Amino acid sequence: MDWTLFLEWLIKSLIVVLMLLVGFAYLTLFERRVLAFMQVRIGPNRAGWQGVLQPVADAIKLIFKEELTPGQVFQPLFTLAPIITVIPAVVVAAVIPWGPDVELFGRTIKLAVADLNLGTLYVAAVASIAVYGIVLAGWSSNNKYAMLGGLRSSAQVISYELSLALCFVLVTLMAGSMHAGEIVEAQRGLWFIVLQPVGGIVFLIATLAEVNRAPFDMPEAEQELTAGYHSEYSGMKFALFFMAEYIKMIAISAIAATFYFGGYREPWFLAGTWLSVDVNWWLGPIYMLIKVTALLFFMVWIRATLPRMRYDRLMAFGWKVLLPLMLVLVFVTAVGILAEAWWLIPVLSLAAGAVAVFLVNQALTKKWQRR
Repeated sequence: MDWTLFLEWLIKSLIVVLMLLVGFAYLTLFERRVLAFMQVRIGPNRAGWQGVLQPVADAIKLIFKEELTPGQVFQPLFTLAPIITVIPAVVVAAVIPWGPDVELFGRTIKLAVADLNLGTLYVAAVASIAVYGIVLAGWSSNNKYAMLGGLRSSAQVISYELSLALCFVLVTLMAGSMHAGEIVEAQRGLWFIVLQPVGGIVFLIATLAEVNRAPFDMPEAEQELTAGYHSEYSGMKFALFFMAEYIKMIAISAIAATFYFGGYREPWFLAGTWLSVDVNWWLGPIYMLIKVTALLFFMVWIRATLPRMRYDRLMAFGWKVLLPLMLVLVFVTAVGILAEAWWLIPVLSLAAGAVAVFLVNQALTKKWQRR
């Protein structure tokens, strides 16, 4: 095999890893400044111009912070759990294409680390591994609150991954392929969020639950579990859990952009113009960055807006609402494709979503009237 291929893989891997690490550092600043703006207060603005050195200051603090390890923990898994949580968050980004194929140095270079035919299956498989780190952290801590956090996480991920997997099925049906690059190219005329709007919304909800973001941050739940699964962690071990959550936010936003928002493709009304990726390939990573930033802003907005759900309602929402709705959406999408009537897919999916919202509202109204 050509040694330049290994060099290409190495360079692309380093770029993705560095991009995720730098993105993690400055996503913390981005979130704090956006939350401050929404809550009409001043965010971090002391370290450097407008607080741009705040992530550096936080990193230095965590590096030199003393690590305390309780005496009764199971040391091997206690140390390994943060690593198990971080690695899948980084590895899942390998199949995401950040632009079209590029001709450089006499060879065709794909702007993705791994060009897999089973891209959606790879994402679903790797994303489900991260829960092991949280569960093992809770169990190995020998702490009841941490154990409860680990159990909550496993139940939550299993519940919402079923709906998330069916979202991948929707994308595969509409694109006719599991290959991430082909899924992006299938959205050249119309993004899948327009073709299957309810499926895209469910995907965003399920990914919030997947990364334990508010209002689905049950495994942490400071008021109930005193930070849950990472109660006994400090120093760099705690920083790894912190890092995993924010890296997963970036990776999940990139996956959502790829599968439902056209990936690196321009909006369909710009096709054939100078702003098209077909004319200027370097616009692909820029469009991707804009979409990822917009989705990250959406996650922060949700955190600033919605309170934490009650745990029984969280589980009921996953099993009794999202899962049946996704089964209906898969059926609707398959019918629309077989009938070659693509307009049926958004119409019937919006109707199914409206029925689901009506039934949820009726159930909540009845519970309120009983009180």
